[in-house]
Parts: sequence; structure tokens; C-alpha cells
Amino acid sequence: MYKRRNKYGNRRITVDGETFDSLKEYHRYCELQLLQRSGKIMDLRRQVPFEILPSYKHPTTGKTVRGVKYVADFVYLDLQTMKRVIEDVKGTRTQVYKLKKKLVEYIYQEEIVEV
Repeated sequence: MYKRRNKYGNRRITVDGETFDSLKEYHRYCELQLLQRSGKIMDLRRQVPFEILPSYKHPTTGKTVRGVKYVADFVYLDLQTMKRVIEDVKGTRTQVYKLKKKLVEYIYQEEIVEV
């Protein structure tokens, strides 16, 4: 297990070759794995990207402008409701995060659950 602090005071943690942004995120992943093993959820995925704005050519310079993505910590299917769940483990809710959350919820018409 390896830990390193980031700018928000969280410590990155690497367990069995997988890196998590915080200990809280790692613990949530362990909980979700148990839920998947018990048959309550399925198709658990980590670090799932959602496109907010695709790449495009700048109208005057012709240079390619990089697109914008939101990366969810976890996405899975809740077998009780049969709905996809997008989860984000948050300690600090930055202005950028708040904006991306609103955009993803608007574009994809799905709620991001904050844990």
C-alpha cells in the first residue's frame, strides 16, 4: 500500500496495482465490490469518462481544441431498481466539479450520487 498527498489533502493510495484518489474512494470501492458479490449490483466500473464537450477545430486558428470530460469514480447497475448509478466520492466540491456535475446531469439526464 502506497500513499501520497494531493493538493486537497487527500492521500492517493495504491492497492494491488490499482490507484485511488483517496482512502475514502478505496473504502467505497471495497463496499461496492461486496455489493456486487452479494448480487445487489452488477457491472461495477471505475473511472468512467462522460463526454461533456467534444474536441473541435477553433474557428479562426484551425487548431484542435481538446474536449471536456467528467470522470465518474464508479458506475454500476443497481439490480433492485434496474437503473445505472453514477457515483462520485467527494471530499472537496470544487467549482469545476459542481459545473461538470450539472452539465453531465443535464446532458445524460442521470443524477450523480455523491458519497
